[in-house]
Amino acid sequence: MEPGTFKDRLLMECDPHQLIEGMILSAYTIGADISYIFIRGEYLVAIQRLRDALQECYAAGLLGDNILGSGYSLEMYVHPSAGRYICGEETALINALEGKRANPRAKPPFPQVSGLWGRPTIVNNVETLCNIPHIIDRGADWFKTLGVGEDAGTKLFGVSGKVNNPGCWELPMGTPIREIIEEHAGGMRDGYQLKGFLPGGGSTDFLTAEHLDLAMDYNVIGAAGSRMGTGTMIILDDRTCPVGMVLNLIRFFAHESCGFCTPCRDGLPWSRQVLQDIEEGRGQPEDLETLAYQIKYIGAIGNTHCALAPGAMEPLQSALKYFYDDFKQHISSGRCPYH
Repeated sequence: MEPGTFKDRLLMECDPHQLIEGMILSAYTIGADISYIFIRGEYLVAIQRLRDALQECYAAGLLGDNILGSGYSLEMYVHPSAGRYICGEETALINALEGKRANPRAKPPFPQVSGLWGRPTIVNNVETLCNIPHIIDRGADWFKTLGVGEDAGTKLFGVSGKVNNPGCWELPMGTPIREIIEEHAGGMRDGYQLKGFLPGGGSTDFLTAEHLDLAMDYNVIGAAGSRMGTGTMIILDDRTCPVGMVLNLIRFFAHESCGFCTPCRDGLPWSRQVLQDIEEGRGQPEDLETLAYQIKYIGAIGNTHCALAPGAMEPLQSALKYFYDDFKQHISSGRCPYH
């Protein structure tokens, strides 16, 4: 449910057998005999296609007892979830799979030791698992040659916003940001200019036009002050209010909090209200100090039970860094100048 991210849904809708094959190979490698595809309940098309693909695999003897006479058995299930963003945290996902409230668990024990119903459990991302069949087929050395930077392989990069060709493309790791936005996404629409972008989904820090020539790999984006995250960019154009955009993201994260810890449960709604006051013309100069306070305490890893609240603070702290004048103008004029 990461805002702006849709790569895993496309993989499940367009090539469900690739995911299933990756899971079979991974399960065989670690000696697992049961596996689950945990998927948000709103992904109706993906759920149906995964279930159809599983039926085909069982009929072909690729799942179930004694797969292809190998003596190895594996059961696989599609588990539609009630959702919530917090299920992106692996222990919250495990709790939800057990039918409990999706609160993250304290670690240790780690899921690899005691996970689903106390059994050793490995949780992995759809995109990662989809790489497994190709690495097994062609080898690790082949996979390493696909990247053009420090990181190996390819990545599904996506772009959404006021571009001519929003979408998702499999490209080498390390592909320059400018190439992704201008060549694959077709550049900005007529009448719009790039103001900034979130490089890896809604919980990453803004970057600006000065970062367009950076490579999309983890270390490079990290050194620039953000995270590559999911690799799916959300574009902020010059006719969209950055305060309103951040408010929309904070509203999402506040709603998705599991409510387990105070900084997230109470702090995110507080941030949302301050931003809403600024956006709707009720902002006061001291509100910027309040936001800085919230970023310091809510955004610090270790002050919250999991990384949801610190991730939520990333677009806010970077918006204040790059678009501070927009916040001040909202407050001084008593209205949003973009409306």
